[in-house]
Amino acid sequence: MKNIYKFLGLVLLSGSFLMTSCESTELDLAENPNFLRPDQSSADLFLNSVQVDFATFTELMSWNAGDMVRISYLNGRNYQNIANFAPALLNLEWQLAYQADANQSLDSGLEVNGILADIRAMAPEAVEGGLFHHTAMGQVIEAYTIVTLVDLFGDVPYSEAIQGEGEPPILNPAVDSGASIYDAALALLDAAIVNFGLDPEVEPANDFFYNGNWGNWIKAANTLKMKIYLQRRLVDSNAISSFNDIVTSGDYITTSSEDFQFQWGTNPVQPDARHPRYADNYTPSGGADYLPNWLMNYMNESDDPRLRYYFYRQVSATPGAEAPPNEETLACSLEPFPAHYAGFTFCFLPNGFWGRDHGQNAGIPPDGFTRTVYGVYPSGGKFDDSSFTGLSVGSGGGGAGITPILLASWVDFMQAEVAMLSNDFVTAGNFVRSGLDKSIAKVTSFGPLDSSADQSFAPTAGAITNFLNVVEADFTAADDDGKWNLLAEQYFVTLFGNGIDGYNFYRRTGFPTTLQPNLEPEPGAFIRSLNYPADFVNNNSSVSPKQDQTTQVFWDTNPPFPAFPISN
Repeated sequence: MKNIYKFLGLVLLSGSFLMTSCESTELDLAENPNFLRPDQSSADLFLNSVQVDFATFTELMSWNAGDMVRISYLNGRNYQNIANFAPALLNLEWQLAYQADANQSLDSGLEVNGILADIRAMAPEAVEGGLFHHTAMGQVIEAYTIVTLVDLFGDVPYSEAIQGEGEPPILNPAVDSGASIYDAALALLDAAIVNFGLDPEVEPANDFFYNGNWGNWIKAANTLKMKIYLQRRLVDSNAISSFNDIVTSGDYITTSSEDFQFQWGTNPVQPDARHPRYADNYTPSGGADYLPNWLMNYMNESDDPRLRYYFYRQVSATPGAEAPPNEETLACSLEPFPAHYAGFTFCFLPNGFWGRDHGQNAGIPPDGFTRTVYGVYPSGGKFDDSSFTGLSVGSGGGGAGITPILLASWVDFMQAEVAMLSNDFVTAGNFVRSGLDKSIAKVTSFGPLDSSADQSFAPTAGAITNFLNVVEADFTAADDDGKWNLLAEQYFVTLFGNGIDGYNFYRRTGFPTTLQPNLEPEPGAFIRSLNYPADFVNNNSSVSPKQDQTTQVFWDTNPPFPAFPISN
C-alpha cells in the first residue's frame, strides 16, 4: 500500500493544488460530488473523514519514519537520494494533513479532504451546536498531526495554513517554527481535555478510536502531552518535570484497554476498509512490501514471542540459507559478504524469513509468493503456524488490524528513558520488562483473528516468561551504553506498526548503535528531516526547497552526522 499510495499521490496532485484554499482553482474540472464542503456536510461527516484520513496519514508517516530505523524496510543506498523520499512522493502525506483540491477524485474510492481543512470546516457547526466532543476529538487529532509534521519535516505552515469560515485564504502561507507548533499542540490538548469534560448537545455519531469513552480520550490527550515533553527535553529544561507531573496524576494510558489505535475492517471494496499493509500484500499477485532483515533476525535470534504474529513466512527455506543460492529470486545470495557488514546478517536469513537489508535497492524479482509478509499483528494478516500455505485475498484476519498511535507498552518505554536519564537503572529495567509484558499480551491476543491457524504454535506462558527473564538479565548485566542499546532495540520491536517514535528516539538519543548498516558503505549523511513535498514548494512563493535532508528539527540539538553516534 505504501507504493500504491505514493502512486495515487502523483495522480491526485497532477492538477493545480493550493493547500490554503477551501475551494478549487481548477475551474475547468467537474466538481467531485464526494468532496465534503461546509455547505453540504454535517459535523459528523466531517469528523468521520478526519478520523479515517488521520489513520491513513499516520500509516504513511509511520512508513517514512520506520524506514530510517529498520522498523520497516528502506529502499535506497544514498540517504540524500532515496526515491520514496523524493519531494513529489511526499505530496499525499501533505495533502492528507492539510487540504485536498475539491475537484480531485480517486477512482479507487480513497477520499482525501485533508485533516486540518475538515476540522476547520467542522468548527462553525460544532461551536454553534455545542458539540464539545466533536471539537475535542478534532483537537487531539490536530495536535498529533501537527507534531508529526514537525517531527518529520521541521518548520511547516500552521497559523496561516488553513483559514476558518469567512476568512480570506492566504495563498502563500509562511512556515511556523517547530517550537511554536509544539506549543500550539499543547494548547490544543489542554482545550480538548476541558471539552471532553463538558456535556454536549449531541454526541458524535462515530468514534472509531474509543467508541465514546471520553475518559480514555483524556488519557490519550495526556499521553500525547507526555510524548511532546519527552520529545523536546533537549531544548526544554522543564520537560521532564512536566512529564512526571502527568505520571503523578495517573491520568494517562496505562493499560492496553486504553490504547489509542484505529481499528480497520475487512470490507475489500467501496471502500476498502482493510488495513493498508494487508491490502497491499494479501493479493492474487502475492506480497508487495519487503520486511527488514534486521528486525526479523533480531527477533528470531532472541526467540521473541511476537515473531509469529508480526511476520508470515510463505516458504520454509531462503536461498543462501537452507535453499541453494538463486540468482533470479534472491540475487544477493550469490554476492560476496560486504566488508562493512562484519557482525551483521547479510541478504538471507534462515527458516524462510525472506526480507531485505537496510538500503537494498535492487530490482523486484519474482518473489511475491516467497517473501515474508505482514502477519496477524498489527495488520490483520495470517498467524505463522509453519504451514507455509501462501496467501489469498481474505485469508488470516482479513485485514481487521489496527494502526497503533499511542500504546500502554510504549508509555512504559518512555518512562524507562526518563529513568535512564537519572541513572535509575533498576526502574528503567523494570519499565522495559513491563513494556514488553504488555506488548506481548496485546500482540498474542491477535492470534484468534486467524481462525484457520494452528494456535498450538502460539508461545507458551513459560516461553514468554523465559524471554522476559533473559531480557531483564541482559539489561542488568550491560554497561550504560549496552542498557541504552537494549532499551532502544526492544522499544523498536514494540513499535512495530508505527515507526514515528522510533525515528524520534533515534535522533533524540543516538541509540541503538547496533542497527544493521546501510548496504552502501558510505551512504552519506543520515536523514534528520524529510524534504518538503513538491506541491508545497512549487505552489508557495514564501518557501524554498531544502538543500538536503540534513536539516535538524528544532528539538534535535545533537551534533550533526557523523559526530553523533548514529549507526549508518
